[in-house]
Amino acid sequence: MAFGLDIPLLGVNHLEGHIYANFLTEPELEFPLLCLVVSGGHTDLVYIQEHGSYRVLGSTRDDAAGEAFDKVARTMGLGYPGGPQIDRLAQMGDPEAISLPRAYLEEGSFDFSFSGLKSAVINILNRALQQGQEIKKEDLAASFQKAVIDVLVDKTLLAARELEVSTILLAGGVAANAGLRSDLVSRASRESRRVVIPAPLLCTDNAAMVACAAYFKYLRGDFAPLTLNAVPDLKLGEERYEGNFRGRVYRTDQYS
Repeated sequence: MAFGLDIPLLGVNHLEGHIYANFLTEPELEFPLLCLVVSGGHTDLVYIQEHGSYRVLGSTRDDAAGEAFDKVARTMGLGYPGGPQIDRLAQMGDPEAISLPRAYLEEGSFDFSFSGLKSAVINILNRALQQGQEIKKEDLAASFQKAVIDVLVDKTLLAARELEVSTILLAGGVAANAGLRSDLVSRASRESRRVVIPAPLLCTDNAAMVACAAYFKYLRGDFAPLTLNAVPDLKLGEERYEGNFRGRVYRTDQYS
């Protein structure tokens, strides 16, 4: 389409799209920013110094938070996607009812790990089944969700303190989780930090977030060559183009 219409091609990283959903909510955000991106495939803590400049402080080492939600929900016999189901049940349960582990990893690390937590929940359910005991699903959901949220919020606030960032963004499908939204806003406000979160409709995959990221790329003339292809393992901030490209140079004022 770009070639046929003689217009610039803009390549947008999927995670970048999630981050820019926040600019649909608050177009005048001031840098630097810290963004917690939480979805089924990713759990990343990203420092953003300016448009297009990303420094990934930490990522998941195994299961992403959303993936852990889905696997635990499946074990509990809930529907897919599991995140909304657990979030709904958690609001009716006691988050202190069941003791579950929190993986903080090495001191000062901003990486995440949720496989141990997921396994702990599965073991509790299997043990209860073998012993003929009944686990209250609301309490298990609330305890599991709190264990995930505690780690996410603790590491996000630690990074905000170390980097002296006053505005925190939340992005990705799990950003629609009511417990995470509430806890992050509440705890950040105690440190006089502002939290920006897109509407739940903009947290899941959507075209508007991709268009928003593309808009800011367009403003700075960050165009892709026509050799661009989909790269499933592309890292945030990385650009990977195949082949040699000699094409026209576009100016942003050409397409106002």
